[in-house]
Amino acid sequence: MNETRRIDRLDAAPRFSEHDAVRLNRMFRGSSTQEMLEGVIAGDLAGEIAVVSSFGAESAVLLHLLAEVDRRVPVLFLDTGKHFAETLAYRDALVERLGLDLVVLAPDEAELAAKDASGLRWSYDPDGCCAIRKVNPLAQALADYDASITGRKAFQSSTRANLPRFEIDTSDAQGRLKINPLIDWTAGDIADYFLAHDLPVHPLVARGFPSIGCEPCTHKVAPGEDPRSGRWKGWDKTECGIHRPGEEPFL
Repeated sequence: MNETRRIDRLDAAPRFSEHDAVRLNRMFRGSSTQEMLEGVIAGDLAGEIAVVSSFGAESAVLLHLLAEVDRRVPVLFLDTGKHFAETLAYRDALVERLGLDLVVLAPDEAELAAKDASGLRWSYDPDGCCAIRKVNPLAQALADYDASITGRKAFQSSTRANLPRFEIDTSDAQGRLKINPLIDWTAGDIADYFLAHDLPVHPLVARGFPSIGCEPCTHKVAPGEDPRSGRWKGWDKTECGIHRPGEEPFL
């Protein structure tokens, strides 16, 4: 990225500061999600952007919004080697329908061979499995981008209740911007968008999986239970490590 482009995008050198995040939040206060995405992407206000998607239960909404603005935005998908077959099929169907630029990220083969040759690390060390198959490959990939787009929403947990649309990724020492386009959307807004745009629903949702991760670590959820209670069932674990506690998922 050349110096002129850096100056054009809020004088971030090379990325962003808290001041830039405040300016962007003020700039798009009162704007619709679509207007905000168009302004940021078409106006090149955030440099090189990628969206990270699990192609989970609610992923289609943000992916559709992004496709309406610019299909060239890379969609990063972590292929852990442990996904449900239904998730991979759903991913391929959405990519084809929306014309997405899919980038598949895989764990490092040498690290897999050294630390999880049996493929069973999830059964005795789920944190270590997530580090190998999710955290490490994503951190390496995001180093090439100035901003990442997430699908977090305020209604999902109390820790997200006051999140802004724009914030600085505290896991990145160089000031990567984190953008939360759907932060003020409600569960009803999500459902209405699915209907309005005739978007396909992940097939596992109807089978009792409201939060979908890797197959060995995802279980059905009973009516009335927390949607994420089926993740890492039986373990004192609620996050894979990509975000700070309470910030998952990207999408």
